[in-house]
Amino acid sequence: MSNLKDKKLFLLDMDGTIYLDNDLFDGTIDFLNYVKSIGGRYIFLTNNSSKSVDKYVEKLLTLGITATADDFLTSVNATVVYLKKQSYKKIYAFGTKSFISQLKSEGLPVTDKLEDDIDCLCMGFDTELAFQKLEDACILLGRGVDYIATNPDWVCPTWYGFVPDCGSVSEMLYNATKRRPLFIGKPEPAMVELALDKTGFKKEEAAIMGDRLYTDIACGVNAGISSIFVLSGEGTMEDLAKSEVKPEFVYDNIRAICDELIK
Repeated sequence: MSNLKDKKLFLLDMDGTIYLDNDLFDGTIDFLNYVKSIGGRYIFLTNNSSKSVDKYVEKLLTLGITATADDFLTSVNATVVYLKKQSYKKIYAFGTKSFISQLKSEGLPVTDKLEDDIDCLCMGFDTELAFQKLEDACILLGRGVDYIATNPDWVCPTWYGFVPDCGSVSEMLYNATKRRPLFIGKPEPAMVELALDKTGFKKEEAAIMGDRLYTDIACGVNAGISSIFVLSGEGTMEDLAKSEVKPEFVYDNIRAICDELIK
């Protein structure tokens, strides 16, 4: 096992890791200050594609964290990189208005209407889900268009529990069409690779922290960097006991990690 104190780049999941809904976890500010004090870097890494980076900057500010767009990488960022490598005529964007706007701002040929020349369905976490989108998706998948999704998360945490995330909706579509998407975000290594390129740190200097074994921790394993599993969100020790994906470190929460690093 590597030494956590040797890490300089920390890739941080947000919901369930540094906060839950609108409640910042104890220890988050101290942890971020520690990373700055050692000349390190933290990047907020999220699979949530329903909000733009600007909205996350605003959210963190309300929680007492000053951040800029440069401090974030989202599954939309990774998805844009993938889509730009393709040569799609038209992409049906299945997601929030913010998601559609993000894809359009990158110059991608995006629509949210059912049209004849669509050759790709790209789905994100949709907090504005309507049945019409599900119907459009079934029609397009029946046509055989390429099928991309930002993230495989089953649920998104809230203050009252969980709501269905992109992975759950994609499973619903599978039941109707027998097609599953190519997922781009965590656990695929693309977001970690973008972060390493962005910051210049080496893999052995990096660690990813999150509350989900099947996305956050699996992403670290797939990317070849250290992983830190926190028990403050979705994942539990019971999940860990049953999982084939094993983190390098396990802590109750970010406060416990901070106390370990600064003692």
